[in-house]
Amino acid sequence: MFSKNVLGALVIFFMTTMAKAVSEIPPVPLREFRAAWVPSVGNIEWPSQRGLSTAEQKTELLAILDRAQLLKLNAIVLQVRPACDALYSSKIEPWSEYLTGQMGQAPKPFYDPLAFAVAEAHQRGLELHAWINPFRARVVAAKSSIAPNHVSKKYPGMIVAYGKYLWLDPGLKAAQDYSLSVIMDIVRRYDIDGLHMDDYFYPYVEKDETKKDEPKKNLMFRDDASYQKYQVGGGKMSRGDWRRENVNSFIARTYHSIKAQNPRVKFGVSPFGIWKPGHPSSTSMKSGNMYEEIYCDSLKWWTNGWMDYLSPQLYWAINPPDQSFTALLKWWAEKNAKGRNLWPGMNTANVGGKWKAQEIVEQINATRAQPGASGHVHWSMKSLMRNSGGISDELRALYQEPALIPAVPWLNNIVPGKPTVSVKRQGKDLKAQWNSAGEKPFLWVVQQRAGGKWKTKILPGEKTSLLFTANETGIDEIAISAISRTGISSAAAVFEFEK
Repeated sequence: MFSKNVLGALVIFFMTTMAKAVSEIPPVPLREFRAAWVPSVGNIEWPSQRGLSTAEQKTELLAILDRAQLLKLNAIVLQVRPACDALYSSKIEPWSEYLTGQMGQAPKPFYDPLAFAVAEAHQRGLELHAWINPFRARVVAAKSSIAPNHVSKKYPGMIVAYGKYLWLDPGLKAAQDYSLSVIMDIVRRYDIDGLHMDDYFYPYVEKDETKKDEPKKNLMFRDDASYQKYQVGGGKMSRGDWRRENVNSFIARTYHSIKAQNPRVKFGVSPFGIWKPGHPSSTSMKSGNMYEEIYCDSLKWWTNGWMDYLSPQLYWAINPPDQSFTALLKWWAEKNAKGRNLWPGMNTANVGGKWKAQEIVEQINATRAQPGASGHVHWSMKSLMRNSGGISDELRALYQEPALIPAVPWLNNIVPGKPTVSVKRQGKDLKAQWNSAGEKPFLWVVQQRAGGKWKTKILPGEKTSLLFTANETGIDEIAISAISRTGISSAAAVFEFEK
């Protein structure tokens, strides 16, 4: 028999929690990488112009993050090192001119844009991937004078002038070491979710503009000194193979260095969408040969698993079949020997011009239907901010349910502890509160059932309560799961409300 005190405690418990633990398992939440690039080079997206105040820069960035959250994206890929400059506080490289208008000048009043972006993204349940360009050192869009601590001033022997650009020479180990030191500085000091590179390693071909009355010829990338040094040391590879191996070794070193420092930080690369012309067989030569032009053997990186995700820039339409989005997507998926995440880049910027929004809708649906692909990245966020061609309206319909980012269990597959949950009545409303059973999770998945149907919310790890208002009638169950930084889900704590 229970004592009066024990019976009283039981009555109070059931009156306050209004719930009981049950064994039912809720539906598995949707998994899909939904991201957009946010470039900074040339102020083409953020900040929108040089010299904005700190408050104006923050306002613009928050608007981007808010739109991403509204559209149910789950990641932003933010460019923070366009050309050996920094949109963050660095002791290695100068402040980017795209912030203040002057390379080397910090924002006033001071703030750290990358730290700000990470914190604000995480508050919205978004991942923040820091996008860097490893070897580009100066671009034609640059307007300010070069700061004294820029690599071209500190280490001019690492630099190759090519057309209107400056480049670090990938053939010099010192240049590779320098760029890797910048990457590792970011990985060590910032709570980023991913480190991202695009397709700039060796430069795209520039034309000789000096002889106006003659046909323009391709300029040579003058890495003679580093190649001759390689040959003197006994190297036998052709210059093309040697250049490719320089990039290969840098990609591998970057991947393994990141994993040694912080295993849960994802490394992603977004190469040109075609490895070589003729792969797949329908692909023609009309888009060039990046294997020979910029010396990217992206297939080698992919098949060796030197990245956690690949986002090939599949910037072509589904039809006609020549260089088709779907044909290329299928080819990359079939080459995924290590089971990494395949998240193709989509040319969303074409919507409102060459394409209708339906093209991107069909590409997303095709990606969902392709085994081995599990998400996508929009080029770029600007189109989604402007709702170009109605694309944002279409995405709202397409992204009706929020989605978790696909897991990366090869980085860490530890299952978070099952959360503890209580539900209390607050007038006509219900308030759910929960806590983690161990380390604070990155996200919470809150699922509610009403009328036999489940609805999902994905909340940031900082949030540990949710009010279900009287307007949300008919809720008879809730389920709460913890999600780790590598996307691993805990068992769900499921509660059924007393009738």
